[in-house]
Order: sequence, then C-alpha cells, then structure tokens
Amino acid sequence: MEKQRDLLFFCLVLACSSSFLPWVSSSSAEGGPEKAPPKLLFVFGDSYADTGNTEELSVAWVPPYGSTFPGEPSGRFSDGLVLTDYVASYFGIESPHPYRLRNHVNKTVLQHGMNFAYGGTGVFDTMAKEPNMTTQIDFFQSSVEQNVYTKHDLSSSVALVSLAGNDYAAFAMKKGKPEELPSFIASVIDQLIHNLKRIRGLGVGKIMVTALGPLGCLPQLTAVSSFKNCSSKWDSIARLHNLKLRQSLQELKTNESITGSSCLSSSSSALTVLDLDSAFISAFDMLRHRSGELSENPLKPCCVGMTAGYSCGSVGDKGVKNYVVCDHPETSFFWDNIHPSQYGWRAVYSFLGSSLHHLL
Repeated sequence: MEKQRDLLFFCLVLACSSSFLPWVSSSSAEGGPEKAPPKLLFVFGDSYADTGNTEELSVAWVPPYGSTFPGEPSGRFSDGLVLTDYVASYFGIESPHPYRLRNHVNKTVLQHGMNFAYGGTGVFDTMAKEPNMTTQIDFFQSSVEQNVYTKHDLSSSVALVSLAGNDYAAFAMKKGKPEELPSFIASVIDQLIHNLKRIRGLGVGKIMVTALGPLGCLPQLTAVSSFKNCSSKWDSIARLHNLKLRQSLQELKTNESITGSSCLSSSSSALTVLDLDSAFISAFDMLRHRSGELSENPLKPCCVGMTAGYSCGSVGDKGVKNYVVCDHPETSFFWDNIHPSQYGWRAVYSFLGSSLHHLL
C-alpha cells in the first residue's frame, strides 16, 4: 500500500503564480539573447512549468513551497522559480500569468502571454483531475477566439511545451505491460506532434518542446539506493521517448519541406527541442565536481516527509510539521522527491542557452 501511495505521488506531481510575477532580468541570464526576442510566451505543461494553475489544495500552495521566492507559496512546485520563469527571463518577458487566475488581473498583464500548465497533467489524461494538453490548448484557442491576442501578438510569440512524464507514471500506475510500452510511447508522441501542429496553427510563431529529463534520477526512485544510483528502467523510458520525439519532429520537417506545408515551418528556428536530459545530467556532473559545494549529493531532496506516508509540506494535527527541510536549500538541486529547487532549475537553465538561442 505504501509503495502504491508513493507511486501515486510520483504520478500526480511530476513534471514540469499567484499575484507575484517574477521577472528575472535577461541581462542577468547566462547566454542571454542578442537579437530581438519573442514578445509573448505561452506555456503548456505539467508541474515543471506550472506557476499557479493548480487549486489551492495542491501541495504547491502550502509552506515551505515558495520559501525562496516569493517568500510564500505561489503555486510553483519548488521553493522558488521554475523552468517557465527562467525561459521567460531569457527572452526578457515577465513570467506569463496563470490561466486559472486570468480574471483577477487587468488585460495589460496578459500581454506577456499566458501559462496553461497544470501540475500532474500529461499529453493524455493521467491520475490527476486537472486538464490534459488537449484541454490546455482548448483554453488557449478560446483566448484567441475572444481576441485577447491579435495575429500580430501571436506571430511574435513563442510556446513552451513541457509534458509526458506523468503519462508514463500513469502507465505504470495502471499496470501497463512492458511489451505495451513501445506502442504507448508512439501514441504519446503522435498526440504530442498533433498538439504542436495545432498550437502552430493557432498562430504561435515558434515552439520549444522539452525532451524528458532523466526520470530514473528523481529522488522518488533513487531513495532505494540512498540517492546514489538512477533507475535504469525509468531512464530507458525517457531515452526511448526522446528518440521517438526527435525522429517524429524530423519526419515532420522533412515532409513539410517536400509538400511545402508551413504548419510547423521547416525552418530550424520554428521548432526547438529543449534537451532537459542532457541539461540535467550536465548539471549533476557540475555540482558533483564543483569544489566548496555544501550539497554533496545532487540526487538527494531538500524537503522530505519525516516518516513514511508524509511528504514535503505535510502538516499534522494542530499544525505540526511532518516534514523537514535541509540546512542549505540554496545549494540543493532537488527541492522535493520530484521537483528541482530554484537552484536546480537555474543550473539546468545554464545548459539550455544554445537551444533557446535557436528561437531568436
């Protein structure tokens, strides 16, 4: 029962704001753009990209989440900034406002774009009740049809897509058979490609889609080895997904080049893969070899439940904390059992510059 609960937690919160809208200046971002960047950012994804769409009952809305930024819970699955915030900072855009909170701000705020990502979601339905990618795009389409954004706005925009990890967690929860995995991966990629074409068809200028990070290196799965060894099984799933994703995107570009279609322009700058797998691995290696680091093991989470059955943010009767936070979250790569800390995301971001530059 305990293992089932742990896997359910993995499924619900894998990945990828409130009124606090972070803006990390592009001048401080490593490898910032030299050309005119996109003016709007639209985000579709899971908890790695969510900045406040999940309901207040979510763990992302309780302490100690948000303790580094903005100093209180903001709906981010981290102690601070997440992938969306760093990508927005690269282009000098304010982190786009969460779709769920769109009616609580003036329209001027929405001109930075909008974030449709919900923690726990996937390309398909997962164990979470929040909207999957198709429904997130429906929300976006509704905004376009309501003229929240003009064609000019959309043509100078970029979309961030960060999804699929929860799809494979849900596959495991539903006891999918190993021999069924290749066909399931193919179905995930096929639907993802269809969704990317749909986003482009709605007028978005450029799209960046994340490759899956090393799923087997998440603390939820490395705990059995005292956070020393990644799960080869889960890492292989991520590699197969990433291989199929790149092959499908290349086939799409090739076919469009032949037919003259422009749904996802054959230009290499119209669609970019953000290689989270390589970025995570590079960040791990960097932190392991950096002298003077207070965090010796990048695979060990900072915030954890005190005993089995509890997790980061768990509170018992009379507000008693059933979790502990490490002494140095500012040098811990993982915040909880699934999600990077602000420090972790900044380390990952430092290895994404070349990919982001293709979107200029």
